[in-house]
Amino acid sequence: MPPREPYNPSALQRRTYGTVGLTLLVGLYLLTGLIGHEPWRGDDARHFGPVFSMLQGEDLLFPAIAGLPFPDFPPLYYWVAALLAKLTGSILPPHDGARLASAIFTAMTVYWIARAAERFYGRPARTPAALLTLGSLGLVLHAHETQPMLALMAMVALVINGLARVPQQPIGGSLQAGLGSALAMLAGGLSGAILTLPLFLLVMTACPDCRNPRASGGLLAGLSLATILGALWPLVIHLTEPELFSLWLHREWTTLTSDALRGADLSRLAELLSWFAWPLWPIALWALWRARRRMLELRWMLPLLSALIAIGVIIAEGDLSPTAALPLLPSVALLAAGGVPVLRRGAANAFDWFGVMSFGVFATLVWIAWTAQAYAWPPGLARHIARVTPSFAHSDGLLQPAIGIAICALWILLVWRLPRTTTRATANWAMGMTMLWCLAVTLLMPWFDYGRSYRPAVSSLQQALRPHKAECIASTGLPDAVRSALDYYAGIRPALTRDGTTPCRLLLTYSVRRQAEGKPGSGWHPVWEYRRGGGKQLEVFQLYLRTDSN
Repeated sequence: MPPREPYNPSALQRRTYGTVGLTLLVGLYLLTGLIGHEPWRGDDARHFGPVFSMLQGEDLLFPAIAGLPFPDFPPLYYWVAALLAKLTGSILPPHDGARLASAIFTAMTVYWIARAAERFYGRPARTPAALLTLGSLGLVLHAHETQPMLALMAMVALVINGLARVPQQPIGGSLQAGLGSALAMLAGGLSGAILTLPLFLLVMTACPDCRNPRASGGLLAGLSLATILGALWPLVIHLTEPELFSLWLHREWTTLTSDALRGADLSRLAELLSWFAWPLWPIALWALWRARRRMLELRWMLPLLSALIAIGVIIAEGDLSPTAALPLLPSVALLAAGGVPVLRRGAANAFDWFGVMSFGVFATLVWIAWTAQAYAWPPGLARHIARVTPSFAHSDGLLQPAIGIAICALWILLVWRLPRTTTRATANWAMGMTMLWCLAVTLLMPWFDYGRSYRPAVSSLQQALRPHKAECIASTGLPDAVRSALDYYAGIRPALTRDGTTPCRLLLTYSVRRQAEGKPGSGWHPVWEYRRGGGKQLEVFQLYLRTDSN
């Protein structure tokens, strides 16, 4: 049997599936669903609060929500988000402009991971690194919300890329890594320092090419730069607002030392990482197995140590939320990129078909969810949607399904014409993830926006407050996301109760279904109630008026 002739793609295919196509894919992935919706319940609304305060000219150095200090994150992400919201204020509402910061930091992460992969494993690993990062299951939702952990993730990728340059460019690589480490501290506080500073010591001790005066001097200069620049913001806060500095330092130290995961929680951590880093981790493990006799080389040891430190930070903080795993993605994506070129043909083909079939099934499920809203079929799913969002009304029209059909048709065409190269499986996975996200945004965005926005609740509260415009409002149980929405939509900043008492005559309470609804004592009478969502997502807002003489 004569040997098969090598596949030679046309010039159009090389552009479509090369750098131009990759750039368009990244842009489509990042921008679709990023704007055009309200701040959503959870982190999106919560982290917009400090941005809105900065846009009002308040709390520029230390993040705050509705006038109250917010020590969860230093201000790097909020600064960038506020700047973008200001620059795009003439064409975008503030919450959409602020969300552009997430696209920028995610794009930075993809770029720096791809560059580090090229330096470590050669040019064939560059494109798979970018594609695998885009295809991570855990990234897609957080890349499209107001999320400061994306800044920390990007800075970790910047540090790894800088250290990857050290053997060939010791001064430039070290200074880049030092700047990235300083910005990591400005993005994530003490966690940023723990995630990045030990990597300098690894390169100093484990890299044979770095054991020379030029490389060692460069690494020491980078480490000094990281330490000096990283200490600037805490120092300024300490000198100008010592109480806020104490609050921030106490919160950072408590987070790292007081609530570590126990042995019984490690299975939950493994469950989180198994889906969050899919499909990166199986390929990363294969790469490590293939390199088991070369583990002391910098290209394997550096991302492996970064991954272990990131997991250690998750364990120390006891945080099993998906956002806590974002700083882990750069190192795992880098290891996976090193494994793609050496995947066996059978494994690569299986990964390819698994991706195509999986995203085909998920796309079908998205269409079924849309038909449940539009045509009440299947009946069981339609009843569940009505129970979760009881007042949602689906808008009839042909535009949504037409765009959805076009998205699916384009995906099928691209998959069908995709050249058979070593990056085919990773390209199919990234294209499938992008297709699925674009399809979900097209068909389900109105439902998501209705079910996750606080605007209707705040508008209803404003109507109830019209007879009491001059009254003071106290609150109890309000989460940060609700306080942010009240400040943004209505300029309402409720006072906090002190030891269960307040001089205010109005009291706003908040509860969810899984919590007992706290009711104030005698003398308080309900004047307004708003129920949002349904089932496990039920939220209850209540406004009370005090009528006694106290």
